[in-house]
Amino acid sequence: MAEFIDQNFLLTTPLSRDLYQQVAADLPIIDYHSHLQQSEIAARKKFRNLTELWLSGDHYKWRLMRSAGVPERLVTGPESDEAKFRAFCKVLPLALGNPIHHWCHLELRRLLGVDWVINERNASKIWEQANAKLSNMDAWSFLEQAKVEIACTTDDPADDLLQHIDIAKSALKTRVLPAYRPDRAMRANRDDFLDYLKLLGGVVGKDIGSFDQLVKALIERLEFFHSQGARISDHAIDTPLAAGVLNPQDGERLFAKRLQGTLLTDAELGVYQRLLLEALGRAYAELGWTMCLHIGAQRNNNTRQLGALGPDTGYDSVSDMTNSAGLASFLDALDGTDQLPKTMLFNLNPAMNEVLSTLIGAFQDGNTFGKLQFGPAWWFNDHKDGNLRQLQVLAQHGVLGTSVGMVTDSRSFASYPRHDYFRRLLCRQLGEWVEAGEAPNDFDALAQIVRGVSYDNAKNYFGL
Repeated sequence: MAEFIDQNFLLTTPLSRDLYQQVAADLPIIDYHSHLQQSEIAARKKFRNLTELWLSGDHYKWRLMRSAGVPERLVTGPESDEAKFRAFCKVLPLALGNPIHHWCHLELRRLLGVDWVINERNASKIWEQANAKLSNMDAWSFLEQAKVEIACTTDDPADDLLQHIDIAKSALKTRVLPAYRPDRAMRANRDDFLDYLKLLGGVVGKDIGSFDQLVKALIERLEFFHSQGARISDHAIDTPLAAGVLNPQDGERLFAKRLQGTLLTDAELGVYQRLLLEALGRAYAELGWTMCLHIGAQRNNNTRQLGALGPDTGYDSVSDMTNSAGLASFLDALDGTDQLPKTMLFNLNPAMNEVLSTLIGAFQDGNTFGKLQFGPAWWFNDHKDGNLRQLQVLAQHGVLGTSVGMVTDSRSFASYPRHDYFRRLLCRQLGEWVEAGEAPNDFDALAQIVRGVSYDNAKNYFGL
């Protein structure tokens, strides 16, 4: 019987262990999508204790605690940091099979050198040892210790990026780059949409009173982001995009309707968002950027808790909406004028694995290595089975060796062992295929896939 999270964790064959130890283990990390706060990096934030590092702002852990009956006062409420930590330790042993159970143990061992099993009995020892280690660490420590070569944050077009400029001038070994996320311009029905137009207009020094003016303002900010090293955009696609051939004038019509205070119907929102995405997609292609589409989140399901705690606090879920026709029409509209940028499709609903893994094959151009990507297992799919299934589906329908690999998609500086988790699963899958006689036992060829998916492909693909 194997020990819990030993050196061969998740590695089920001798070949998978060799691939991991000899190829994957020491490769640098390119984390091209995260929610780290550039302000905390610029300030070299120090964490007062393990709760601030682990539990503050982590909606993954908050959901787990609530599900185990932990009251809100010990989750996001007024109780002490130590009390919250002890409540988490008490319930984590109940969460076997949840990736958080694995991640937390990996984070303690790899980043803080704490080797205790997390439970109520060991809580005091973990608290003391981890906090002692944290007293000599800051945000930079986590990035450099994990060998993070590049970390991309998530930034609104209206952001001034001044902290990014400061970070670029600092001695930090990790390159921290902005990524462009214009969701507030996309979400026309949000209560703050009109206020956002004023904010964005103030940044570019022009009133935004038409769809064309909005597009021009966003592209002006895109060019500024480009000058600061950004090469990746990110969009949340939470509403099905309109399918078919669209009338370009509908952008102005729908924008004017919303400007007058009338909400768009779901169908109209799908038209508005697709037209805005098409305009931005052409700009991304011209600049050589990558466009990332995160598809299928159903957000803020609990309106009572949204009012009490705000968004991104653990009340989102997987959506069952259908996106394939609108996505195909969107990609086709850009491809039809040879203005389709490099594109990554991430899905939150695992039922869309085959949908997206086959859709990308319809728009590869024969010139760019893996131009369209089926993104790694994301959010609710980011667990052992979800990662293995994503690798298998990509292999079955595309070319596994072109994948640009894993991201953290995290707000936590402690989350980088998730890359190690993914690399182990990649090596596991390749080793099991060889052992079953389903792949040739060619170490060099397998090592090329491991190096590519773990590091090389992202380095080349994004041009960072």
